[in-house]
Amino acid sequence: MARPLFGLPLDELAGVVKGLGQPGYRGGQLAEAIYRQRVTDLSEITTLSEGLREALAAEGYGVGLPEIVQAAVSVDGTERYLMRMADGETVETVWMPDGDGGERGDGSAAAEDEETEDALAARGDAEAALKYRRATICVSSQVGCAVNCQFCLTAKLGIRRNLTAGEIAGQVAAVLNRHKVELGSSRGNPTPARINLVFMGMGEPFLNYENFMAAVRLLVYMRIPEARMTVSTSGILPGILAFAKETSRPKLAVSLNAPNDAVREAIMPITRKWNIAALLEALGTIPLSRREWITFEYVMLGGINDSLADADELIALVRGIKCKINLIVWNAGPNMPYHEPPRDGVLAFQNRVIDAGIPAYIRRPRGRDIYAACGQLKRTVEDGLVAIGG
Repeated sequence: MARPLFGLPLDELAGVVKGLGQPGYRGGQLAEAIYRQRVTDLSEITTLSEGLREALAAEGYGVGLPEIVQAAVSVDGTERYLMRMADGETVETVWMPDGDGGERGDGSAAAEDEETEDALAARGDAEAALKYRRATICVSSQVGCAVNCQFCLTAKLGIRRNLTAGEIAGQVAAVLNRHKVELGSSRGNPTPARINLVFMGMGEPFLNYENFMAAVRLLVYMRIPEARMTVSTSGILPGILAFAKETSRPKLAVSLNAPNDAVREAIMPITRKWNIAALLEALGTIPLSRREWITFEYVMLGGINDSLADADELIALVRGIKCKINLIVWNAGPNMPYHEPPRDGVLAFQNRVIDAGIPAYIRRPRGRDIYAACGQLKRTVEDGLVAIGG
């Protein structure tokens, strides 16, 4: 198995080339090639001499990007990929052209893109909307998940292992390569040039905190700013407290999903370890910038957490916090004991929260027909679904 270069920080890449008798600046050329040009093979790095490339290969090094081994395409344009790591373990990653509406209202540049494009589309200005072309990539952080949220298919997998920083960031590189994305201005660019990342795939990022943050730093070097990244946590307090101390960090979304501990513990057993009060106290340690909001994700389960009384309890819970609510209508999965709430009930819940002065948005489901929506990721190859490409 090759030793992957993708995932090494810049100083370690410099150390690799120095160990082969080369000047340190060759490490910068190597970083430019694998992180910004997104090469997939050492032979493509033409800024390095053939001798150096051969020396790297002789030492067992390779670029080491995850491999897309299966792709399923939704009627709405969403694509779900099975990504295979070097040891054969697999995770899923999702590509959503034009996103899912999850960024709206959080004050970031990504939110401005969504809101501007929505306004342009509403008035039929398709040509102007091209300037705001964007896509969202949903990234996994672990093979499986240990949190065991009862409404999530990924929980059925259990936990296999953490992903490395290179495996986390490598999912993004592999998807960008598949779509031939050129990061930067959208002018004259046929591919989405504004890429948003959501760490909401398989796994709990804050249970793999060091590798997750190392991946963030790599992705920033790849020219995706933190303001276009959102990390979702089920409420891992040590991770939140560490996150609060980061000088540069993605936006934070917290999977709340209930207005009180009793309901939350029934659907999210993690609540037994860290209850809502402790969670909110930890969130209070985060020094939010002027344009930074906390997003509370609220998966709506029919008859469990979707009543107007639940909405009132939620309002009382988060009032005074600089936050917005993303309402997520539960996405169905096989053998799951839940059902979607009625549409009019979801709208009534949303309006109740908005009327209380708290921004609330209904997140647009993407890729439901290929099990790519929130809570549906469960390793495509094991589902027997018809897949396209690879």
